[in-house]
Amino acid sequence: MNKAMLIGNVGKEPEVRYVDRGQAVARIRLATTERGYTLQNGTQVPDRTEWHNVIMWNRLAEYVERYVHTGDKLYIEGRIHYASYDDKHGKRQYYTEIWADNMEMLTSRSSSSQSTAGAEAGAAQQAGASQQPSSSVQQQTATGINTGNDEALPF
Repeated sequence: MNKAMLIGNVGKEPEVRYVDRGQAVARIRLATTERGYTLQNGTQVPDRTEWHNVIMWNRLAEYVERYVHTGDKLYIEGRIHYASYDDKHGKRQYYTEIWADNMEMLTSRSSSSQSTAGAEAGAAQQAGASQQPSSSVQQQTATGINTGNDEALPF
């Protein structure tokens, strides 16, 4: 099983591009942090931050484009994807990405943005279908609720 679950903060504004036949692809940088601690002998172990490249497709990417910004806290579920390319010097370069299947926004919105709450709920309800072009069709929303049918959705 290939499954990754991350909770972290968005490091910079999402990059969204449209590829074949208008298919949206979003890329975000997500920072996850393991808190530091003190060992019994008094040694301090500092915080450790890891940066992750997260890729989202289709409706989830469109949702990210509209509602996700730098500093937002997100819960991401997806799978690890490894790839490589040859750089301009002919040397093989490797990289790792998380291809997200689900996302849930954990950042609470201020009262000034409550007017967009209805729009967010509508966008979440609209975000369906598979997020990767090659994965099986599955009903899901941009808020991370996976169901087999629309009748089970609470909104």
